[in-house]
Amino acid sequence: MKILKQFILPVVLLVGALFSSARLSAQEGSSLFNQPAPAWTLKDLDGKSVSFEQFKGKVVVIDFWATWCGPCKKEIPGYIELQKKYGKDGLVIIGISIDQNGPKQVKKFVTKNDMNYTIVMGDDTIMATFGNFTMIPTTFLINREGKIIHQKSGTWAHDEYEALVKKAL
Repeated sequence: MKILKQFILPVVLLVGALFSSARLSAQEGSSLFNQPAPAWTLKDLDGKSVSFEQFKGKVVVIDFWATWCGPCKKEIPGYIELQKKYGKDGLVIIGISIDQNGPKQVKKFVTKNDMNYTIVMGDDTIMATFGNFTMIPTTFLINREGKIIHQKSGTWAHDEYEALVKKAL
Protein backbone atom coordinates (compact mmCIF):
# COMPACT_ATOMS: atom_id res chain seq x y z
CA MET A 1 0.00 0.00 0.00
CA LYS A 2 2.90 2.33 0.74
CA ILE A 3 4.25 1.81 -2.81
CA LEU A 4 0.85 2.74 -4.17
CA LYS A 5 0.82 6.05 -2.30
CA GLN A 6 4.45 6.90 -3.00
CA PHE A 7 4.72 6.03 -6.67
CA ILE A 8 1.52 5.13 -8.44
CA LEU A 9 -0.69 7.91 -7.12
CA PRO A 10 1.77 10.71 -8.04
CA VAL A 11 2.15 9.22 -11.52
CA VAL A 12 -1.64 9.09 -11.95
CA LEU A 13 -1.92 12.71 -10.82
CA LEU A 14 0.88 13.80 -13.13
CA VAL A 15 -0.71 12.07 -16.11
CA GLY A 16 -4.05 13.69 -15.24
CA ALA A 17 -2.41 17.11 -14.98
CA LEU A 18 -0.65 16.63 -18.31
CA PHE A 19 -3.88 15.54 -19.98
CA SER A 20 -5.69 18.56 -18.56
CA SER A 21 -2.98 20.93 -19.67
CA ALA A 22 -2.96 19.43 -23.16
CA ARG A 23 -6.70 19.98 -23.31
CA LEU A 24 -6.31 23.60 -22.29
CA SER A 25 -3.18 24.35 -24.32
CA ALA A 26 -5.31 25.86 -27.03
CA GLN A 27 -6.05 29.01 -25.15
CA GLU A 28 -4.47 32.42 -25.49
CA GLY A 29 -1.05 31.11 -24.44
CA SER A 30 -0.55 29.43 -27.80
CA SER A 31 1.90 31.29 -30.03
CA LEU A 32 -0.51 30.85 -32.96
CA PHE A 33 -3.53 32.27 -31.12
CA ASN A 34 -5.12 35.13 -33.03
CA GLN A 35 -2.47 34.88 -35.77
CA PRO A 36 -3.27 34.40 -39.45
CA ALA A 37 -3.47 30.72 -40.29
CA PRO A 38 -0.50 29.52 -42.35
CA ALA A 39 -0.95 29.30 -46.11
CA TRP A 40 -0.62 25.76 -47.46
CA THR A 41 -1.30 23.58 -50.46
CA LEU A 42 -1.55 19.81 -50.06
CA LYS A 43 -2.76 16.88 -52.16
CA ASP A 44 -6.12 15.26 -51.55
CA LEU A 45 -6.59 11.49 -51.75
CA ASP A 46 -6.92 11.65 -55.54
CA GLY A 47 -3.75 13.69 -55.95
CA LYS A 48 -5.50 17.01 -56.61
CA SER A 49 -4.15 20.18 -54.99
CA VAL A 50 -6.13 21.70 -52.15
CA SER A 51 -5.06 25.03 -50.67
CA PHE A 52 -6.14 26.97 -47.64
CA GLU A 53 -6.86 29.91 -49.94
CA GLN A 54 -9.89 27.99 -51.31
CA PHE A 55 -11.66 28.35 -47.97
CA LYS A 56 -11.35 32.10 -47.54
CA GLY A 57 -14.34 33.54 -45.67
CA LYS A 58 -15.28 30.18 -44.12
CA VAL A 59 -14.90 28.90 -40.58
CA VAL A 60 -12.33 26.13 -40.90
CA VAL A 61 -11.49 23.24 -38.59
CA ILE A 62 -8.12 21.71 -39.45
CA ASP A 63 -7.63 18.36 -37.76
CA PHE A 64 -4.25 16.61 -37.87
CA TRP A 65 -4.96 12.89 -37.55
CA ALA A 66 -3.94 9.37 -38.62
CA THR A 67 -5.78 6.13 -39.32
CA TRP A 68 -3.82 4.34 -36.57
CA CYS A 69 -4.60 6.96 -33.88
CA GLY A 70 -7.29 5.82 -31.44
CA PRO A 71 -8.23 9.28 -30.13
CA CYS A 72 -8.35 10.55 -33.73
CA LYS A 73 -10.82 7.82 -34.67
CA LYS A 74 -12.93 8.71 -31.64
CA GLU A 75 -13.36 12.29 -32.90
CA ILE A 76 -14.20 11.51 -36.53
CA PRO A 77 -17.95 10.88 -36.00
CA GLY A 78 -18.20 14.30 -34.36
CA TYR A 79 -16.50 16.00 -37.30
CA ILE A 80 -18.81 14.17 -39.71
CA GLU A 81 -21.78 15.46 -37.71
CA LEU A 82 -20.42 19.03 -37.59
CA GLN A 83 -19.89 19.06 -41.36
CA LYS A 84 -23.45 17.81 -41.96
CA LYS A 85 -24.97 20.23 -39.50
CA TYR A 86 -23.02 23.43 -40.23
CA GLY A 87 -21.58 23.05 -43.73
CA LYS A 88 -24.45 25.12 -45.09
CA ASP A 89 -23.47 27.88 -42.64
CA GLY A 90 -19.92 28.11 -43.93
CA LEU A 91 -18.11 25.47 -41.86
CA VAL A 92 -15.36 23.48 -43.56
CA ILE A 93 -13.67 20.54 -41.86
CA ILE A 94 -10.27 19.54 -43.23
CA GLY A 95 -8.54 16.41 -42.04
CA ILE A 96 -4.79 16.44 -42.60
CA SER A 97 -3.68 12.81 -42.47
CA ILE A 98 -0.12 12.23 -41.35
CA ASP A 99 -0.23 8.56 -42.32
CA GLN A 100 3.01 7.55 -44.00
CA ASN A 101 1.59 4.58 -45.93
CA GLY A 102 0.08 6.90 -48.51
CA PRO A 103 -3.31 8.05 -49.72
CA LYS A 104 -4.51 4.60 -50.83
CA GLN A 105 -4.66 3.35 -47.23
CA VAL A 106 -6.24 6.59 -46.02
CA LYS A 107 -8.85 6.48 -48.80
CA LYS A 108 -9.96 3.00 -47.67
CA PHE A 109 -10.35 4.28 -44.13
CA VAL A 110 -12.25 7.40 -45.26
CA THR A 111 -14.64 5.32 -47.39
CA LYS A 112 -15.20 2.75 -44.64
CA ASN A 113 -16.02 5.51 -42.13
CA ASP A 114 -18.18 7.61 -44.48
CA MET A 115 -16.07 10.70 -43.84
CA ASN A 116 -17.85 13.62 -45.53
CA TYR A 117 -15.18 16.28 -45.26
CA THR A 118 -11.99 17.20 -47.11
CA ILE A 119 -9.02 14.93 -46.46
CA VAL A 120 -5.50 15.85 -47.55
CA MET A 121 -2.14 14.20 -46.99
CA GLY A 122 0.26 15.95 -44.64
CA ASP A 123 3.87 15.56 -43.59
CA ASP A 124 6.47 17.00 -41.21
CA THR A 125 6.61 20.24 -43.19
CA ILE A 126 2.93 21.09 -42.69
CA MET A 127 3.19 20.13 -39.03
CA ALA A 128 6.15 22.51 -38.65
CA THR A 129 4.12 25.22 -40.37
CA PHE A 130 1.50 24.82 -37.64
CA GLY A 131 3.98 25.06 -34.78
CA ASN A 132 5.70 21.66 -34.54
CA PHE A 133 3.12 20.16 -32.19
CA THR A 134 3.93 16.69 -30.88
CA MET A 135 0.52 15.14 -30.32
CA ILE A 136 -2.32 14.00 -32.52
CA PRO A 137 -5.07 14.72 -32.81
CA THR A 138 -4.21 18.40 -32.84
CA THR A 139 -6.95 20.63 -34.16
CA PHE A 140 -7.08 24.28 -35.15
CA LEU A 141 -10.22 26.43 -35.39
CA ILE A 142 -9.89 29.30 -37.84
CA ASN A 143 -12.39 32.14 -38.10
CA ARG A 144 -13.80 33.74 -41.26
CA GLU A 145 -11.00 36.33 -41.21
CA GLY A 146 -8.42 33.53 -41.43
CA LYS A 147 -7.11 33.80 -37.87
CA ILE A 148 -6.49 30.86 -35.56
CA ILE A 149 -8.91 31.31 -32.69
CA HIS A 150 -8.43 27.95 -31.00
CA GLN A 151 -6.02 25.04 -30.88
CA LYS A 152 -6.57 21.79 -29.05
CA SER A 153 -4.41 18.76 -28.55
CA GLY A 154 -6.14 15.51 -27.70
CA THR A 155 -9.86 14.88 -27.69
CA TRP A 156 -12.70 16.93 -26.32
CA ALA A 157 -16.29 16.03 -25.66
CA HIS A 158 -18.20 16.63 -28.90
CA ASP A 159 -20.72 19.05 -27.38
CA GLU A 160 -17.94 21.24 -25.93
CA TYR A 161 -16.17 21.52 -29.27
CA GLU A 162 -19.43 22.06 -31.13
CA ALA A 163 -20.13 25.04 -28.85
CA LEU A 164 -16.80 26.61 -29.90
CA VAL A 165 -17.55 26.01 -33.56
CA LYS A 166 -21.05 27.51 -33.25
CA LYS A 167 -19.60 30.58 -31.58
CA ALA A 168 -17.15 31.00 -34.49
CA LEU A 169 -19.95 30.69 -37.05
